[in-house]
Amino acid sequence: MAVVDAIGSFARKENQDAAGRLASIAELVARRCADDDRAHWACDQWDAAAAEVSAILGVTHGRASSEMMTAVGLRHRFPQVAALFTAGTLSYRVCEAIVDRTHLVRDPDTLAVLDRAIATDAVEWGPKSALKLRRAIDFWVDRYDPGALRRTQSRMRDRDIVVDLLNIHDGVVEIRGDVSAADGAAIDRRLAVMAHGVCEDDPRTIGQRRSDALGAIAAGADHLACLCGNPDCPAAEPDGRGASVVVHIVADADVLEVEPDPAMHGEASAEPAPEPTKPAAGGVLTGNRGIVPAPLLAELIRSGAKVRYLRRPGEEPEPQYRPSTALDEFVRMRDLTCRFPNCDRPAEYCDVDHTIPWPRGATHASNLACKCRKHHLLKTFWDGWRDEQAPDGTITWTSPAGRTYVTQPGSRLVLPRWNVTTATLPPPVGQPPPTIGIMMPTRRKTRAAQRAYRITAERKLNDARVAERNTPPPF
Repeated sequence: MAVVDAIGSFARKENQDAAGRLASIAELVARRCADDDRAHWACDQWDAAAAEVSAILGVTHGRASSEMMTAVGLRHRFPQVAALFTAGTLSYRVCEAIVDRTHLVRDPDTLAVLDRAIATDAVEWGPKSALKLRRAIDFWVDRYDPGALRRTQSRMRDRDIVVDLLNIHDGVVEIRGDVSAADGAAIDRRLAVMAHGVCEDDPRTIGQRRSDALGAIAAGADHLACLCGNPDCPAAEPDGRGASVVVHIVADADVLEVEPDPAMHGEASAEPAPEPTKPAAGGVLTGNRGIVPAPLLAELIRSGAKVRYLRRPGEEPEPQYRPSTALDEFVRMRDLTCRFPNCDRPAEYCDVDHTIPWPRGATHASNLACKCRKHHLLKTFWDGWRDEQAPDGTITWTSPAGRTYVTQPGSRLVLPRWNVTTATLPPPVGQPPPTIGIMMPTRRKTRAAQRAYRITAERKLNDARVAERNTPPPF
């Protein structure tokens, strides 16, 4: 059918466009990262180039860095694979996997052999799943350089706990990860004890109690507070979950009048939920990580969470360099994240930066914005990045390439009724002060040295496996 042929044609063009994008990224890296004079800077040439790629592609800094790694790998390590990519024969997904799975190969001659072998074989791979694609690439790596095989590392070395705060849904966040078997048994036992430590009138299921018990443990408690509501319940002592959390509420005052929702606990009811009598306004977690529903906020407040009212800054600038606590809090709650394009670093981990440097620029909300340490250093020490701030918190960034990017305060999206516009400041007078005594923090090892160290360490682990595999069997 013509429509099916059109899909294939567009897919091929999409591959060609992606190849052109990566070729341009590789050229940018070649131009921006050629000098080694700033290789020890905490925000080095790679970071500066990644900031440009991040802004133009609308992706995070980490994703931009990953695109750069793939682009450089295709350009310098796999030219034949890159040629197939340019022709539209291979997809971005396949090329990215090839570069990633061959990351430990260092010998140029081995790379040339792998490039020819994979380029010849990849044409016949077809629509492989991610697992089959990895296996197909690993076959050739194992054949020519078994010490470079990206093996699945020991589960003990790989253990980690991930709290997926970037994907909050209806006030719930997923926690996943791996712990040692001994720790897992201890955690399971502790959750069970705490879940059964409440009275029989507690409305929650065992699963819900175990979930809440984990929060109580994080708050430093050794028990779970019962939610039965009986005044004489021996298990009703607060477990510290509410008192250990600072909940910033930027909403209408009537959000404090919302009652906890009993439907959040217990088994699901077949009856339709009653119509809410209060507006479903909620709070937003710092970092723009999602909305916390109003009924959940009400339960946290009832459990002991303190309510603090955000104070609007005055018209006049503050006389000192460091903003007051109230001004600092206002700026962080207004911005919610780093204000560099596509950066999601939560404001609580950012620096509050003067857009126009102090003392030429005022210590005022109209001249302050949250910037993560990396992008703060980028603006301060790398020529070409400039930012201009409006009284409503809008920031216009200009890149070294002359392109402009506009970022809005995070609160504008999640709290649209909140007017964050502050005073219009007079234009600064005089020339910018010299940056005497201000130095870029440095790293002990360059990025290239760190990368080489990690490759060497992983290859040593693999070499032990290869030696064991090659040991002849006993007679």
